[in-house]
Amino acid sequence: MYELVIIGGGPAGIAAGIYAARKKIKFVLVAKELAGQSKVSEDIENWVGEKHISGYELAKKTESHLKSIAGAEIREGEETVGVEKTAAGFSVKLKSGEEIETMTVLVASGSGERKLGVPGEEDFAGRGVVYCATCDAPLFKGKNVVVVGSGNAALEAVIDLFAYAKKIYLLVRSAGVKGDPVTFEKISRTPEAEMIFNAEVVEVYGQDFVEGVRYKDKISGEIKELAVSGVFVEIGSAPNSEVVKGLAEINEQGRIVVDHKTFRASTEGIWAAGDVCDTLYRQNNIAAGDAIKAVLNINDFLNKNRKSAV
Repeated sequence: MYELVIIGGGPAGIAAGIYAARKKIKFVLVAKELAGQSKVSEDIENWVGEKHISGYELAKKTESHLKSIAGAEIREGEETVGVEKTAAGFSVKLKSGEEIETMTVLVASGSGERKLGVPGEEDFAGRGVVYCATCDAPLFKGKNVVVVGSGNAALEAVIDLFAYAKKIYLLVRSAGVKGDPVTFEKISRTPEAEMIFNAEVVEVYGQDFVEGVRYKDKISGEIKELAVSGVFVEIGSAPNSEVVKGLAEINEQGRIVVDHKTFRASTEGIWAAGDVCDTLYRQNNIAAGDAIKAVLNINDFLNKNRKSAV
């Protein structure tokens, strides 16, 4: 019987593991890999303590930190497929068929960015195709870029790029945007931005890096091209919350609802942190900090249970 199972190996999961080990909690961290979504970012400028660091280097540094601490048990390469309530706590079910018994669970499984699913997207991930304007906009200073999407995330990505990009194309599949009208109006008044409606991306192309996109004009059926150095995919994200579906409250966006003081979920014994929960902001530093708050609260919960059991 473990005291805690941490599900996820991104910044939230790793930060949770470091603090759980320091608090001498008997825990195991289960993750397909110790990395996180920003692994593909070439240059991260907002990780506290690092002026510049690649996503790959950041992942390796945090992984090394976690593995250096005594008591950190890690099941890398494993995938969690479900969590069930038991009399003693919870049973965490792995894809391999193994079941791990635990008193508490911290879900830090993050979210997966929705992909375009077109040729070239995967090939150029981290080489011009990016999924976070806040993280990667500075890399495209003086360059032409395209933002794909129609919601607030896409509109805000365009705003983020104003300070850097030379020209910003906003490709929208439908005849209008779904995002905030005020933000849309601001973009409409900015000469650096050009909006193209009824446009469906069909290919990302280039050599070593992105050189352009091809899109289909849904009205005429014509295939057109834009010469750009960056493609910002802003079509939403899908939280990896399925493992506790039916066990903890999940909102309309698929995110686990938590108490933002303690990061407890609606079911006693379950916590969530990072992009998988209903946090307002989604950044590496925030995910790590929220996970630390969760572990400190989990430690208080375990201490109370230990005392009551004596």
